[in-house]
Amino acid sequence: MSSLDKLRAAMESASPTEGAKKSYSDDRYWKPELDKTGNGFAVVRFLPTPQNEEMPWVSYFDHGFQGPGGWYIEKSLTTLNKKDPVSEYNTQLWNTGIEANKEIARKQKRRLHYVSNVYVVSDPKNPDNEGKVFLYKYGKKIFEQLKEAISPAFEDEAAINPFDLREGANFKIKIRKVDGYWNYDKSEFDSVAPLFEDEDKLNEIFSSANSLTDIIAPSEFKTYEELKEKLDRTLGLTGSVSTSTAESVAEDLEEVPWSNVNTESVADEPVISSAESTSPSEDEDAMDYFKKLAQD
Repeated sequence: MSSLDKLRAAMESASPTEGAKKSYSDDRYWKPELDKTGNGFAVVRFLPTPQNEEMPWVSYFDHGFQGPGGWYIEKSLTTLNKKDPVSEYNTQLWNTGIEANKEIARKQKRRLHYVSNVYVVSDPKNPDNEGKVFLYKYGKKIFEQLKEAISPAFEDEAAINPFDLREGANFKIKIRKVDGYWNYDKSEFDSVAPLFEDEDKLNEIFSSANSLTDIIAPSEFKTYEELKEKLDRTLGLTGSVSTSTAESVAEDLEEVPWSNVNTESVADEPVISSAESTSPSEDEDAMDYFKKLAQD
């Protein structure tokens, strides 16, 4: 009976409770939060490159927007240098020459994300996160601050490796709301110092790092056909866009609440001057930059 009781308990815990909501959150990721005043503050330490990987960060593109058929939030295949249906559709919209369609293309453009491992030093809103290692997704603004730390713009500033546990520095994340977006301009690195003096503690933290390459593994992306089907369902599309059909699409989407898109990511995304490129050139430039630093 004891064995049966254990089996029953295991089966009950493995079966979803009727009516329970499925959780889509990933507890590997950490995110700062705003306080009641609309500001946010936290301190993290960026971790070194995980074992058997090339860089202490990875980057990817995604799209996030809402249409008559619901939300479209998916990683873009352009991350893998492949064709992506949203990029193709945005190009069609842009090429119609209709300003309303260009505006839709802008709002459906790719968002650029970076992901690194961080050790949370201080998290006033969620103290339970302190002393733990998480994945941290951030945008172009913080990425530029990391580059600035490695290669300062002024001669009186010393270069540091922000991903070093011994000779790096803690990063103070300071968030303000500016025009409805999360703004990170006030964020800064603290003085250079080891995260801990205890070598065993440093090794423990390093060994706790999550894989970064897994985030952009091909298996983490839906196929072109799957994305195309979801795009068509989201926007109610039934074929390629001509000048005449594009006008009706623009009219249909005029009342869509685009402001509901994740503004934290949108604020940091790269600006496109025309139709989307299927080659993430900005990201490749950044990759080359960090590879050169690693070699030096």
